[in-house]
Amino acid sequence: MRDVRPSPAERPPSMREILQRHGLRAKKSWGQNFLVDARVQERIVVAASVGSDDVVVEIGAGLGALTRRLVGQAGQVIAIEHDAELAALLEQEMGPSPGLRVERADALDFDFAAAARAAGRPLVVVGNLPYQITSPLLFAITDAAAGGRVIGRAILMVQKEFAQRMLAGPGSKVYGRLSVMVQQQAEGEILFHVGPGAFHPRPAVTSTVLRLRPRLTPLAPVRDPAQFAQVVKQAFAARRKMLRRALEPLSGAEAAAQALALSGIPGTRRAEELSVAEFARLADAFGPVGTGDAEPGR
Repeated sequence: MRDVRPSPAERPPSMREILQRHGLRAKKSWGQNFLVDARVQERIVVAASVGSDDVVVEIGAGLGALTRRLVGQAGQVIAIEHDAELAALLEQEMGPSPGLRVERADALDFDFAAAARAAGRPLVVVGNLPYQITSPLLFAITDAAAGGRVIGRAILMVQKEFAQRMLAGPGSKVYGRLSVMVQQQAEGEILFHVGPGAFHPRPAVTSTVLRLRPRLTPLAPVRDPAQFAQVVKQAFAARRKMLRRALEPLSGAEAAAQALALSGIPGTRRAEELSVAEFARLADAFGPVGTGDAEPGR
């Protein structure tokens, strides 16, 4: 039988070959771990299910492993890369393409709403999120989603423990502020796990690919979303304390006790025991609360 495998000249270069060609190495201080397993790359692109009308925003394009697969399937790929060296590498390796725009930017500063307006449709977000800034990126994505009008779906790779925290339920040891805030705005689904061997260099953790679909309306109706976020943040900032003590810094002990009484939630309970709906009821029971910054909870 004739060998139909592509010749080396026909095969796309490996991630290691690209790094060697440009004399670059992964920056440990940036948390760079490049996805080199082609099977995992393909599974992520298949999970994104993009078509010729879709505009994809890729967070942390890196060496272009996913970018190459997305360009040609999507109508346009906006590849965001904060590292100027990698952004230049990506532009050079990919060459001019009408379906690709490389953005040398911090993903936290990217204007998803403007991109969706230009596209005339909700965006598809794909990305291998850097471990150090996963939480703020998740909050940025869910906050920008606008009930699916700006971001239609997101296929994201995160640390396995982080994914478990996102989707944990009340009573779990890993249930926290992240769980409440993400679940309030999006439905999450774990798709598959990825071992350290799929990356270069190998991380010390297992990763998880998950799908987020923004909710058309929040899971629990709230009168003031900003106040809901502040109550959740303060409750988990002092998660070891009973709620009657944990919530005192918002408006004082009397206001906290009154809000707990109005919402029908015993002050002896702790933040990790409350459902999203109970947090919404509690937030609505408060009058306007202070604006002091609480330390982020887990």
